Amino acid sequence: MANFLLEVGTEELPADFVNSAIAQWQAKIPSSLSEELLYPARIEYYGTPRRLAILIKDIPERQVDREEEIKGPPVKAAFKDGQPTKAAAGFARKQGVDLEDLEIRDTPKGEFVFVQKQIKGRQTTEILQELCLQWITGLEGKRFMRWGDGDLRFPRPIRWLVALWDSEVLPLELINGSERIKSDRTTRGHRVLHPDPVIITQATDYVETMRSAAVEVDSTARKEKIQAGILAEAKSIGAQAQIDPDLLEEVVNLVEYPTAVTGKFEADFLKLPTEVIITVMVSHQRYFPVHQEDGEHNLLPNFITISNGDPEQKNVIAEGNGRVIRARLADAQFFYQADCDEHLDTYLPQLETVTFQEDLGSMRDKVDRIIDTAKMIADQLDVNESQQNEIESTALLCKADLVTQMVYEFPELQGVMGEKYALVSGESLTVAKGIFEHYLPRGADDLMPTTLNGQVVGLADRLDTLIGIFGLGMIPTGSSDPFALRRAANGIVNITWETNLAINLNQLLEQGAADFVSAHSTQQSPIAALQEFFIQRLRTLLQDEKKIDYDLVNAVLGDADPEYTVRALTDLLDIRDRALFLQQTRDNGKLNEIYETINRSARLAAKGDLDTQTLDPQELIDPNLFEQSSEQAFYEALVELLPQTKASQQERNYQLLIDGLVKISLVVSNFFDGENSVLVMAENPEVKRNRLNLLGLLRNHARVLADFGAIVKG
Repeated sequence: MANFLLEVGTEELPADFVNSAIAQWQAKIPSSLSEELLYPARIEYYGTPRRLAILIKDIPERQVDREEEIKGPPVKAAFKDGQPTKAAAGFARKQGVDLEDLEIRDTPKGEFVFVQKQIKGRQTTEILQELCLQWITGLEGKRFMRWGDGDLRFPRPIRWLVALWDSEVLPLELINGSERIKSDRTTRGHRVLHPDPVIITQATDYVETMRSAAVEVDSTARKEKIQAGILAEAKSIGAQAQIDPDLLEEVVNLVEYPTAVTGKFEADFLKLPTEVIITVMVSHQRYFPVHQEDGEHNLLPNFITISNGDPEQKNVIAEGNGRVIRARLADAQFFYQADCDEHLDTYLPQLETVTFQEDLGSMRDKVDRIIDTAKMIADQLDVNESQQNEIESTALLCKADLVTQMVYEFPELQGVMGEKYALVSGESLTVAKGIFEHYLPRGADDLMPTTLNGQVVGLADRLDTLIGIFGLGMIPTGSSDPFALRRAANGIVNITWETNLAINLNQLLEQGAADFVSAHSTQQSPIAALQEFFIQRLRTLLQDEKKIDYDLVNAVLGDADPEYTVRALTDLLDIRDRALFLQQTRDNGKLNEIYETINRSARLAAKGDLDTQTLDPQELIDPNLFEQSSEQAFYEALVELLPQTKASQQERNYQLLIDGLVKISLVVSNFFDGENSVLVMAENPEVKRNRLNLLGLLRNHARVLADFGAIVKG
């Protein structure tokens, strides 16, 4: 067994690429080794801004010898009149065997030529020389560029290679035009703390050797050191650090030898909104904010930054970073004061200069559409006059902050500044909060809007985007979704579910699609595509977020079932409740009690011509056609079931329906298999139709909950 080290040295890599590259290697390297029948005991992955590395431990020094069976051409093609053809000769030559070594074997597809080859295992070093270059050049990511005069693409120039087979250098060569980068045992330490070349004696010395050169190659160890440093610095000034997880992950890959440094700025800047200060720190300077220990809302005029420089120069580093943050905060202070001098509604005309989408007009046009859609939603919810006014004010002002100086400079503050400026402009707290909340949720696990106007305007905004983009035929395909339409649709569903808004989504889509057709003078309505898209979103959300079994999701949504599609989109709360209830019914065993009876009835009912909505048997069934008492009992049970089903629909209490179906299933079992059972497909067509209608009615009652034909018996 041996150990192998590969290090790719570069100029400073983008932080997000370091994690991406390691993840790609973790996925690719073990599989490419196993394809070569090489199985090391362990593979360790390392990355810093200036290097990517792997340490493969206890890998065999060569492949094992093996015997391999190789299938050749069909016998009909390999031999003619008992003599080998060119096909046989070519196959033997390709495999390096004599014609006499060919064997004929019978297979399910006929007789074929085979050969048993003895394959001698290759040296692992020979294989690694091939694989290493594939691992390096096979990396993918954003911002890949060509460096120098060659065709090699990488995020930053590659400067050196280390490749050690235990203590020996494994020859590798990267060719990039006129530049040739050859492997060696010499690497480079920290730019400032250890500028001299570093010699690695053997592969397993890598981590400790680099630590002695002021480089921590283990990202987990760097992360732990950074966290400990931040907490210690915060404690030293009696504060509590705000450690943003995304920022922490980024900073880990910006430094090789992390040192936490505390800096400060003038307390006068704390008059700015807290969100502005934190955005400047976190998003633009990669600083960690600090608060008083009694809570996050008491921001202090300090920050903690992670330096990659000399720890002995902490004071100089702190002062330099302080000058930078002061300049940024001074800019923000100027923008804020200038923006506050204007009422928020004075920015509305400027929205006409901002394009939402070339064929859909300006952001001002979008605001007008949001207002109209928000009114439709408000009408559905039957809100009072005060709420209606707040919704209209929120809709009118929801995008105004996009043209303020602050949001122009810091786009991530959209909505946040809208709320601040609305309050400064004298708008109500509810309207101001709604402006911020109409963007919520911005992604998975984000906050939900709590104000009604924030909820309604958020729905209207997303609906406008979806209807407009779908109307232009720009439907998401595969992973491509430049307008984040999946996220918008998910937001609509989740807002509705989490806040229990009783909206009729289908009506909103139909009206929006009709308005689009009218405004764009087209005959191509996007309604069908929108309905299908939302059904797909519902299917995904029910399975992934609500943890509903896939077949039960199919049962409540149907398979290309127009009736179920309209029903689901007409009442999103009902589709949620039916799915959750159906899962509960499976989990408590009640579903099994009725499954066979309902499913059998539904399969036979499909042979009849009854629609899927009729529930009342009294005008449909003719008792004079009954030949057995089981038919009369079935009919009477359906009459008794009818009020329970209607009550379950009105009250959305599907337990009433399940209780009724459990009771009637005993009657239907007797109809099928009891002492007075009947042959459903009777010779008399009227009798047959009467019996199929009985079964169809039972199917329809069950369809109030779900399509039992889609349920897979557990």
